[in-house]
Amino acid sequence: MARMHTGKKGKSSSKKPSYDFPPSWSSLSKEEVENIIVKLVKEGKSESEIGMILRDQYGVPSVKRVTGKKLGAILKEKKIESKYPLDLIQLIKRAVRIRNHLKNNKKDLSNLNALKRVESKILRSVKYYRGKKLPADWKYEPEKAALLVK
Repeated sequence: MARMHTGKKGKSSSKKPSYDFPPSWSSLSKEEVENIIVKLVKEGKSESEIGMILRDQYGVPSVKRVTGKKLGAILKEKKIESKYPLDLIQLIKRAVRIRNHLKNNKKDLSNLNALKRVESKILRSVKYYRGKKLPADWKYEPEKAALLVK
């Protein structure tokens, strides 16, 4: 299947190992990893940042292999998950950056196109998440969304 906003057909990549037990060289227990995750969330880190910090600083290759649960499930269990989905927040941040750029550079047509693409992705994501992780009456409005991510 082709990608929606590029002329490419996707990408091939390596896959993670299929086994679920923690690696022998990882010394952290399940409780220690969960405590580190809670500490990092309280510091204001996002889920992807937490995963990279655990990988790079603590030597945890995969949270799921060590704890048996995904990072999002751990946050949900501890009742500290974010109100909005992370991918939607990242798209909104990108749209806000492009809008700010277009205020200063009104004739930048390539970024105007990029804004249209990003906002269409936002609208599709909102349509998907509405009623699940977003309220049923939530709508994307650029001015209000800019306040959401600041």
